[in-house]
Amino acid sequence: MDETVAEYIRRLVLRIPRDEIRTMLQEWGFLSGAQLQTINFHQIKDNISQEVVQLCEENCADIKQAAVLDIIYNHIYQNRRMWSVYQMNKAGEETEVFDLTDFKKKFKRRLRSALRNVTINFREYEDNAIWIRIAWGTPYRKPNQYKTSYAVYHSQTPYVFISASMLKSNLPLLCQALVVASNYHDIREMELRGHSLNSLKDIVFQRYSQNFQTYNPRPLPERTVEPESEDIRIIHENRNERERIQRMNWEVFGDGPQPKLEFVQYKLETMFKSDPEMNILDKKEPFRCLVKFSSPHLLESLKSLTPAGMADAPLSPLLTCIPQKARNYFKIKEKKGLLSESLVSP
Repeated sequence: MDETVAEYIRRLVLRIPRDEIRTMLQEWGFLSGAQLQTINFHQIKDNISQEVVQLCEENCADIKQAAVLDIIYNHIYQNRRMWSVYQMNKAGEETEVFDLTDFKKKFKRRLRSALRNVTINFREYEDNAIWIRIAWGTPYRKPNQYKTSYAVYHSQTPYVFISASMLKSNLPLLCQALVVASNYHDIREMELRGHSLNSLKDIVFQRYSQNFQTYNPRPLPERTVEPESEDIRIIHENRNERERIQRMNWEVFGDGPQPKLEFVQYKLETMFKSDPEMNILDKKEPFRCLVKFSSPHLLESLKSLTPAGMADAPLSPLLTCIPQKARNYFKIKEKKGLLSESLVSP
């Protein structure tokens, strides 16, 4: 086994929490059950990694097998990467039957025609997700296995999630290969990115229970009540108000967990309105500002505002419809100007 492959496997094992090394090696499947029985998983990680490397040498491991372990690691700890959402478009509306073998062949051919020194690995998962690992080289250097790019493509959808390496100059090559392999016409980046890959998928695939702009204010039914003390009336009013807020919150957010977003920014461009006689503004130029919201879990924080009494119910649709607007990659025109959004999740 090549020394660089041995060192790469050793470092991979060191990245895995010790309690999970056995499970991850079993999922890898490169080492037999008998070989795994010989490893002492209760010793320090450095010694475990050395034993794993020794067994891999007996099995003549190469970079292809090591890359599979790296994919497994990144699939389990996917939140340690920053993911960006890309949307592909077809020239027409025709649909085609997806052929994974053909996809892999076209992807490799396109990428290697532009860059010879590149390592490409694929792994399929149960949710029709194709994980693609790319290690980039140069015309004169072998691929750097420590600076890899990942692309997660769901067949029969126009969406792909990309975690680029530090070599951003190779990103256009990756995008071109994805477009050609999936038989699309072009690709563009959405203003939606973050560490939580599952939350990004929930947004673009609409796999969350949030309702959007479904609330129509309804007057509370009138009731005839007997004269009662002021304290009892206050208790009833408070209870009715809590029920009203809970009902509106449910109609806006639903009863399920929200996709995890940490940062949202609004870019506002609007015109000042002033008395013409005052002549405050000599030039009619738009006023631009940037409004930012941040939180460890932004949508859940917004959901808790009205029950906590920190905001009036219902919240503005500009805040409650953030996932839907991110998915539609939209710009909306308001009476006072143009409002566009850039969103980032954790």
